[in-house]
Amino acid sequence: MTCSALSAHKRASLLVVVIASLSVCLSGWAQKAASPSNDMDQVRLDGIRTRLKDLSDSQQIAGAVYLVAHHGRIAAYDAVGWANVEDKMPMRKDSIFQVMSMTKNLTGVGIMMLVEDGKLDLKRPIQDYLPEFKDILVEEKLADGTVITHRPKLPPTVWQLMDHTTGLDGDPSGELADNSHTMRVPLTEAVKFYGQSRLLFEPGTRWKYSNMGIATLGRIIEVVSGEDYISYISKRLFQPLGMQDSFFFPPADKKDRIALVYKHVDGKLVRSGSDILAGDPTLYRAGAKYPAPEFGLYSTAADLLKFYQMLLNAGTLDGRHYLSRQTVETMTRVFTPDVKPAGWLGGTGYGLTFEIVNQSEGTLLLHSPGTFGHGGAFGTEGWIDPKNDLIRIMLVQLSDGTGNAPRSVVMQMGEAAVLDAK
Repeated sequence: MTCSALSAHKRASLLVVVIASLSVCLSGWAQKAASPSNDMDQVRLDGIRTRLKDLSDSQQIAGAVYLVAHHGRIAAYDAVGWANVEDKMPMRKDSIFQVMSMTKNLTGVGIMMLVEDGKLDLKRPIQDYLPEFKDILVEEKLADGTVITHRPKLPPTVWQLMDHTTGLDGDPSGELADNSHTMRVPLTEAVKFYGQSRLLFEPGTRWKYSNMGIATLGRIIEVVSGEDYISYISKRLFQPLGMQDSFFFPPADKKDRIALVYKHVDGKLVRSGSDILAGDPTLYRAGAKYPAPEFGLYSTAADLLKFYQMLLNAGTLDGRHYLSRQTVETMTRVFTPDVKPAGWLGGTGYGLTFEIVNQSEGTLLLHSPGTFGHGGAFGTEGWIDPKNDLIRIMLVQLSDGTGNAPRSVVMQMGEAAVLDAK
């Protein structure tokens, strides 16, 4: 055997050893992730699939994916029903969903990364970053029906965009009223329009869930970072976290895994059309220009788990630092204690893009006090319980607001399965 041949032989042998060692490591990780745990009630967890299948069989939902993680390991993860009812395409664990307003949390984290970089001050007025907000007015309707406009006592700030107290309306009206469906107008142009709208109340005095407000945060990310919104979120979150199935405009090779959206007509499931957020789901946003920092994300349960686990780990995952502990604590602190109502579930307040359980009513889904997360317009839900070190994700696609039943199943049974609760 020549020296060069011997060298090649040694390299090949070394490669075999490395591959074998890597296989053992990966196999061990997989067994750890899938192995039964003494700190969770497996019978209760198995019951989640049974209940969701019942909902699918009765056409309350087309299908669902759910995931429960405890102490950093996956305790339950499965799919039921159909991703495409008409073509009988089964729902898969890696099915991709439009998670809609769950996008807001990623936009919020993107903002806080700029805060940590020293490039953004949450207490500064929006107009300091976006001049189009400089002359924004409050338009109020008085008790006698008179409508008056005036300058706000204090200009709305960046942090008020995050907790929905700026006074901005929910969605745009007028010439941009269709943009939530067509996504035809780019973010820059849309936010200029938002800056010329009217505030519904004095900033900080009330809570009004505002898609326009979160979109404005996305534009601030662009102005401060010098990158377009999608590139920034991809570089700072998707790529380092390994969120390989998360995007805003579907690539061709992912479309066959996207679950379609349904609604109920006369008790039967029918496919939703162009009148819903982001338009006809079967067109996959073809020709869209608006990234929708407030609702544009497609993702999977596995990808969302990585993002949520990073937050639950106080800003770190797999040895990489994304946010400081202080930043996560700030984002998940209630900023609306005296503003009621503030949130969707009841018994919650709002932090910096997160809804947070802070009252007794919020625990009726068995959320622990301090649990934080968000839902989406098509019934998706993701909640993080720091007290019990628990993550629960439930993904469905219903455009008619009928996602409460599967939400209750996953939230309640997932929390009830915890055996080592403190």
